[in-house]
Amino acid sequence: MEGKQSWMDRLDKKRDEIGEKLAQKEVNLPIELITGILFLLIGIVVFAIMPSQVKVSDTDVVNGQAFPTLLMVVMMICSGIVLLKELYSIFVKKQPLTMKKINLLVEVKALEILAILILTYVICELTDLFVIGAVFCSLGFLVYFRCRKVSYYAITLTVAVLIWVAFRFGLGVNF
Repeated sequence: MEGKQSWMDRLDKKRDEIGEKLAQKEVNLPIELITGILFLLIGIVVFAIMPSQVKVSDTDVVNGQAFPTLLMVVMMICSGIVLLKELYSIFVKKQPLTMKKINLLVEVKALEILAILILTYVICELTDLFVIGAVFCSLGFLVYFRCRKVSYYAITLTVAVLIWVAFRFGLGVNF
C-alpha cells in the first residue's frame, strides 16, 4: 500500500515528521536587539528600492512615495529607539540581553506562508500575469492547509480566473 500513496499523502507524512522534530526545538534570541536591527535594515532597503518601484511626477504635490516614506521614517525611528534602549541596558545598566524563547515549528510554518506569498509575487512579476500568480497562490494555500476535496480546488481556481476575467475584460484593468 506504501507505493500507492498519493503525492499529498507523502508530503503530509514528511511535513508531520519534520513538524514532530521542530515542535521540540526552541531557540533563545535577543529579541529586542534583533528586531531593532532588522527593522532598521528593512527601512533602509525600502528606501533604496522605492524610487524604482514607485514613480513620481514633478507636477504632483503629494506623490506615491509620500506615505511609504513617512511610514519608513517612523519605523526607522522606532527601531532606533528600541535598539538604543537595548544597547543602553547592556552597556550602561549592565543588564543581560532581553531573551525570548522561539519555537521553531511556529516559525517554520510562518516562513512557509511567507514563501507562498513571495513566490506568488515572483510568478506575477516574471509572467506579468496576475492570474498565474493567483492560481499559484490558491493552490499553494490549499496544499499548505492540507485540503483534500477536489471541489475546493476547482471552486478556488474557477473564482480566481473569473475575477481576473471580470477585471481584465469587463472593467479593462490590466494587472
